[in-house]
Amino acid sequence: MHWPVPASSLRPHIPPGLAIDTFEGQAWIAVVPFVMRCTRPLRLPLPFGLGDLPELNVRTYVVRDGKPGVWFFSLDAGQALAVAVARRWYHLPYYRARMVVGSDRDRYSYRSVRTHRGALPAAFTAAYGPSGAVYHSQPGTLEHWLTERYCLYAADRRGRLYRGENAHVPWPLQPAEAEVTANTMGAPLGLALPGAAPLLHFARRIDVVFWALERVAG
Repeated sequence: MHWPVPASSLRPHIPPGLAIDTFEGQAWIAVVPFVMRCTRPLRLPLPFGLGDLPELNVRTYVVRDGKPGVWFFSLDAGQALAVAVARRWYHLPYYRARMVVGSDRDRYSYRSVRTHRGALPAAFTAAYGPSGAVYHSQPGTLEHWLTERYCLYAADRRGRLYRGENAHVPWPLQPAEAEVTANTMGAPLGLALPGAAPLLHFARRIDVVFWALERVAG
């Protein structure tokens, strides 16, 4: 789910070493609910990984040294171990949450309530699903700019920047429809997400490989 927002509303929440990326002068913020399945270190069997876990992230888009990427304002997850690992090794703002995900054919339900001790409250409840055929976005389009990003940026407590690369095939996107009954995911940032209908996309599955973080020089 994407909304156009003024870049000035995002700037206070992003380190000065990163520039806000825009499409035709417009900044965007997203709320992305999904489920990670079979999450584990490469070449290790599932008992040594995190298994399946729901995750809900709030993100925008940034660029550093000409390399576009994703900046996460928050990532809520339904598993305490995943939250601890990501906070420790990826310097990402993960939060524990109580999450319930359901599906009935092509209709999905998603509910998340943040439970992380000391964190500001945030919640999301929606029902959604695809509304059209699978397609691949084309370079130069907004859909391609929003989705085809192959790194994330993070910062540690000392403000040092890191970049984490990832790899996957082009997103198998579908147009989507959604009924959102609760969304306060932007409230901890002091951002009221616009009431107008967001730009929606759906993807049934994509396999992704992540690499360890590397320090950004400078």
